[in-house]
Amino acid sequence: MNNVRVLQIGMDPAVIDFSPYPGQDADQLRARVSAAEAELRDAGFEVMMCQVPDDPDAAEVRIRSCLAETVFDAVEIGSGLRTSHEYTEIFERAVNAVSELQPGIRFCFNDSPETTLDAVRRGIKR
Repeated sequence: MNNVRVLQIGMDPAVIDFSPYPGQDADQLRARVSAAEAELRDAGFEVMMCQVPDDPDAAEVRIRSCLAETVFDAVEIGSGLRTSHEYTEIFERAVNAVSELQPGIRFCFNDSPETTLDAVRRGIKR
């Protein structure tokens, strides 16, 4: 997996409303995301995290900034960003920015931080 560069895009845990998820909080999510990042690195991937705010304009600016850092082989967009209706516009902007700035990139979608490595492995198969 040498030199396979992965951009992970997800919501900043600080902006998430955890009330629909009893027993979960920002610190727990940060720990789970950090563990997923470490698992990717341990598997030989180069990883860049891109956590975004809940404002669509600011999120798009952040995503575009992350995409300008390097050429990525894959982008993994977190399930919280993809599946929460309040973030639909941010998800659309993320997909459009990635497609525009890094055409041909492989998309990966996890079900949770714990399934990120499997999602990336699926996504990079050509």
